[in-house]
Amino acid sequence: MSSASGNGRRGPRGWLGWPTAAERNLGTSRRLRTAQDVEPTLRTRVRAGDPDAFGVLFDECARAVYNLAFRMTGNWSAAEEVVSLTFLEAWRLRGTVQQEGGSLRPWLLGIAVNVTRNAARASRRHQAALGRLPPAAAIPDFADDLAGRIDDAARLVAVRSAFARLRRGEQEVLALCVWSGLDYAAAAEALGVPVGTVRSRLSRARARLARLAAADQPGAHPAGLNREPGCRSAQEEGGRPTAARPDRERSP
Repeated sequence: MSSASGNGRRGPRGWLGWPTAAERNLGTSRRLRTAQDVEPTLRTRVRAGDPDAFGVLFDECARAVYNLAFRMTGNWSAAEEVVSLTFLEAWRLRGTVQQEGGSLRPWLLGIAVNVTRNAARASRRHQAALGRLPPAAAIPDFADDLAGRIDDAARLVAVRSAFARLRRGEQEVLALCVWSGLDYAAAAEALGVPVGTVRSRLSRARARLARLAAADQPGAHPAGLNREPGCRSAQEEGGRPTAARPDRERSP
């Protein structure tokens, strides 16, 4: 026979047209390279303990955590402490992140709620310990530049006082939905409760907070109280967390 297979010579595609070993190796390398080029999700990287992934998570969510903590504590330094503790706790709990899902923001804000709750308990114990100390002598403050802040301070005290009298569940859902801009489903995921529970708690919290704040200080109405869940305020869009402070508190 005069064919390539009959005289023992290989054709350009090997025996009987099968791919040569070189062609098979090339195909394998292409498949391996394709698999290596698949970018893992942020969830997968966070779950695996990738430090760069936690850097991305911090950049995306630190401001939201700070705003939530400040609204719940009413204290700048306490809110900054909550941010630090939240990301430390997120690192410790990284193995609980589910493989599938969307944004990690609800998961992180759920951790922030628990951290804020624990910090509040620690603060109460600290204040109780300080209360057992002899009172310090009162020193009058004659600074004239504080006169213009009296009304704002009074309103903030009224709102904080009213917020503190809400039930814990109402405080948490108000902070997540109104102040952090989560929708009902995301807030339910963060708190581990049904969506219907979030809706009912939020409705009660809005009514009670407005009534209590108005009774304590006329005109003291929490900003964004009637904003629909999932609508984030201008303070929560971009920039450093300190942008949430009043204008006179911002750095020049």
